[in-house]
Amino acid sequence: MSRWLLLLLVAGPASAYDSGRAAFSVRVDDLVIPYRTFAVFVLPAEQFDIEVIGSGAPAVLYTSAGKATAVSERNWLATAPSRPGAYAITIRRGQDRMQLNVVVMHPSSKVVNGRLNGFRIGAYPARALNGDPIYLPPDGFIDLNAKTAALALSPHFALSQFPSKQPGGYPKYLVLQERLLLKLELLLEQVNARGFPADTLTIMSGYRTPWYNETIKNVPYSRHVYGGAADVFVDIVAPDGIMDDLNRDGRTDHRDAQTLYAWAHGLYGRHEHRRLRGGLGVYDATPAHGPFLHIDARGKRARWGLLP
Repeated sequence: MSRWLLLLLVAGPASAYDSGRAAFSVRVDDLVIPYRTFAVFVLPAEQFDIEVIGSGAPAVLYTSAGKATAVSERNWLATAPSRPGAYAITIRRGQDRMQLNVVVMHPSSKVVNGRLNGFRIGAYPARALNGDPIYLPPDGFIDLNAKTAALALSPHFALSQFPSKQPGGYPKYLVLQERLLLKLELLLEQVNARGFPADTLTIMSGYRTPWYNETIKNVPYSRHVYGGAADVFVDIVAPDGIMDDLNRDGRTDHRDAQTLYAWAHGLYGRHEHRRLRGGLGVYDATPAHGPFLHIDARGKRARWGLLP
């Protein structure tokens, strides 16, 4: 039986997919969030603006920790708690609701001799690549432990999908950019629109600590090290750790990664994608892994690999 026929028999119709989009959008500082559930990453006691975008009924905000002071009927100034952890901010407007999972990070100043609470991080380059601020060392690190692993970062992605692949148990720490989550959600929406009912994308590699990145001999300024990149593939046909037959030619090879690339590339130029521009790289299978797509949100276009 072909993998494509198996998809039709097992996965069911793509119409079951729910994008998770809310009835309204919220701006957190300069980040626009259109989803019912989404995570933002802040430092202890950091202040940040929350604004419901557009006209309509007044909104109400509830917070499980920290403080939020109303500036107007659609705008608040929030202050995060002083200790790392995760808490919820709920915004209601009429019958509609959005939940922000606010993750208070451990400040990077807590990293001593390349380790944070025993977890090996290593050292970031002292200077930003070509003076570009996206290559500055991160301000903080997200705590991944048994309690936070299942935390929803967006409608279809959880914290447990993104840690560095280095060995060892909890605690683990990572860096993640919210714009990467937005871009992954947009790509997943495209995958479903093309007839593949995926609940998420398989993330082969998300964050990499500088230490782990060096052990696999990758370039020191990889976007993975800054929490802004993911290597992904679609794996919903009797999940086997390999890219599905996206181009429906009866095989799994680099052409399927090229198909995923085409769907991601097709987002370029859309208004919603304007601030999510970044890199796309197509990779073929090796003895260690199947074909995959690198995707990042570096803020400017970059393309490489086995492009179609």
